[in-house]
Amino acid sequence: MSARTGAHTHGTYDTHTHGTYDTHTHGTYDTHDRHDTHQTHDTDEAGDTGMTEKTTMSTGTGAGGALDGAVVAVAGAGGPAGRATLLRLASAGATVVAADADAASLTEAVDATRRAHPGATVTGETVDLLDLSATRAWAAKTEKGAGRVDGLVHLVGGWRGGKTFADTDLADWDLLEKLLIRTVQSTSLAFHEALLRGDRGRYVLVSAAGASKPTAGNAAYAAAKAAAEAWTLALGDDFRKAGGDEGPRAAAAILVIKALVHDAMRAERPNAKFAGFTDAGELADAIAGVWDRPAGEVNGKRLWLTPES
Repeated sequence: MSARTGAHTHGTYDTHTHGTYDTHTHGTYDTHDRHDTHQTHDTDEAGDTGMTEKTTMSTGTGAGGALDGAVVAVAGAGGPAGRATLLRLASAGATVVAADADAASLTEAVDATRRAHPGATVTGETVDLLDLSATRAWAAKTEKGAGRVDGLVHLVGGWRGGKTFADTDLADWDLLEKLLIRTVQSTSLAFHEALLRGDRGRYVLVSAAGASKPTAGNAAYAAAKAAAEAWTLALGDDFRKAGGDEGPRAAAAILVIKALVHDAMRAERPNAKFAGFTDAGELADAIAGVWDRPAGEVNGKRLWLTPES
């Protein structure tokens, strides 16, 4: 595997597998599942999981909480993080509307969630999130079918990088701009009005600590992540202004991790510690936890699941 491609490909976008895109492979994204593990540090060998301290937003399951009856769309639902998030949202009583560019991965994720939670409403639709018109159509269809939209969880990701700054290939930027920025733009613009119309609208972006502390070989990746964060914070400012003196009713929040780990990664590298990585299930708990807090507490905030850099 080249240091530049960083592709393991479990789902494909680029391949850390958050959900799937990787326009270099199957025309799908990547989506936060190996959540950009290559952009961070090599995992340590020998030892157990060794997760660092993190802020987990919620661990409760079952209906009756803030997500009971909510309608939540998940972009990039086909990878490990997407599957964990679908399961967590469904367990909390939400109606889950999943999307991915990879139809096979999406079907597997939706079917697994339905089997685990037979009473839950879980649907899936293939959507090209690089196409704003297609994304708007998905948002409109979701709101019309369910009557409202209470959240959009953005799990699309990907990674490209090199060993040094001088080794940077601007073709990497061309890819990452689409995966990490354009999909955020499309989903936020498409769901903006629907999230404002509800009483618990949330836009949740998963980002990486590297956006705040870029390293030499990850210039393109860190810059793209930082741009996605800035876009999301601008959305949060819009929600703030819309709320006026009473405060925002909707919120745009950023969950920051070092990197993601899931069971398939542990099986591939049984002696690795994955120190500081966030487990896919813990990320899903944190995503669900954004609804447990008032909009004003999470809007326009970076919520760190790893020590802040």
